[in-house]
Amino acid sequence: MTTRDPETLVRRMQECFNTRQFDQADDLFTPDFFSHPLGTTGFEAGKRAWRTLVAHFPDYRVVAEDVLVDHDRVAIRSSVEGIPVEGLRPMLIEIFRVTDGRLAEAWAVGQGLPHDLLHEAAT
Repeated sequence: MTTRDPETLVRRMQECFNTRQFDQADDLFTPDFFSHPLGTTGFEAGKRAWRTLVAHFPDYRVVAEDVLVDHDRVAIRSSVEGIPVEGLRPMLIEIFRVTDGRLAEAWAVGQGLPHDLLHEAAT
């Protein structure tokens, strides 16, 4: 595993999502990666959520607006495109903990996003 700086790591994860190269994201995550929003360990549930999301919203993509790095933590605020919504512009804020050049843990909050769909897909 090539060591990646935390910002590059998170941007690569978004690139894998936006280009639908979900399996290429595997090496970006630790084997025991924990997703607090999904309540799951490992990245398989995350890939299921990604696949379900793009099956419902084929044009869904994230665009990094701000990336902040503090030691082993990366916070990223992203706009979300491809979801038909009225009112508030969809946004996503994620915080990742990085260990040995891989994503080890994640937290997220968002507005205007299909959260129920993601939780259903992860289980």
